[in-house]
Amino acid sequence: MSDTTIATPLTALVGVRHPIVQTGMGWVAGPRLVSAAANAGALGILASATMSVEQLRSAVREVRSRTDAPFGVNLRADAGDAAERVRIIIDEGVRVASFALAPSRELIARLKDAGVVVIPSIGARRHAEKVAAWGADAVVVQGGEGGGHTGGVATTVLLPQVVDAVGIPVIAAGGFHDGRGLVAALSYGAAGIAMGTRFLLTSDSTVPDAVKARYLAAAVGDVTVTTKVDGLPHRMLRSELVDALERSGRAASLLRAVRHAAAFRRESGTSWSRMVRDGVAMKHGKELTWSQVLLAANTPMMLKASMVDGRTDAGVMASGQVAGLIDDLPSCAELVDRVMAEAAATLRALPRAS
Repeated sequence: MSDTTIATPLTALVGVRHPIVQTGMGWVAGPRLVSAAANAGALGILASATMSVEQLRSAVREVRSRTDAPFGVNLRADAGDAAERVRIIIDEGVRVASFALAPSRELIARLKDAGVVVIPSIGARRHAEKVAAWGADAVVVQGGEGGGHTGGVATTVLLPQVVDAVGIPVIAAGGFHDGRGLVAALSYGAAGIAMGTRFLLTSDSTVPDAVKARYLAAAVGDVTVTTKVDGLPHRMLRSELVDALERSGRAASLLRAVRHAAAFRRESGTSWSRMVRDGVAMKHGKELTWSQVLLAANTPMMLKASMVDGRTDAGVMASGQVAGLIDDLPSCAELVDRVMAEAAATLRALPRAS
């Protein structure tokens, strides 16, 4: 356990030892990884979007059995069963609720009334301003370097914009993997960093070894952005499958999406009617075609093929650009200790004003 600590508004807000967040990656951030991150002193976030409601409750209880440290749950604010998932978070005493999409004012108020810390993830300043005005306790700001669904603005441009715009703690995501990055984020005014790909590539991650090997072999140029998975910009490792998706026509893409929608319905226990309602919610307020909404069913099942089944030939591998800089698989404890030691060394090495 690292003796190096850096107190920030994030550590004070959620009660963790270190200003580091392990992000809620679907099929990756399960109880083992989340509890390991929490025990290392970081804020572990459990990914719930790929779980049924019953699986979520079981997973929360498993994390609780593995750690006494604070942790969080990530959920989709636009999901048809969001209220049920919020009830589990409240009933089970989860410290943090994080969101990939902006939660409503009412949802934020309900969680805060129950003593839950609300931390949405955003990719634009206006979204940060909106959720801050609605009462969010902090925000995760992901720049374009981040894995999965991503925007086009680099972290070094987006982060200071948001820090200057809101009066709540800002957590920097997209491009972070070491202590130097933590110091850089703090210098911009962030309260900490969030890492996904770096935690995926740990010995505590349940991602199959063959998939981890693909990440470790990747260079920075092997991480690409494509819209062919679900119609939205998605950062992932380039692979033979990604090349094939980018060559495929619209009809083939839609047929694949229908198959994956059916598979995800069986996997998650979600009814067709709920999937339709979730699609309507996803489309609301966005310039998405119905084809894009249907294609969104690709994401969970194509991620599962790689992250759970180990099928690098049949699954996509969401990835931040930092995959090209990572070459080892430490435990979460070793990773967090290393990041904090590097941060301390970086701070000591900074020139002092005379």
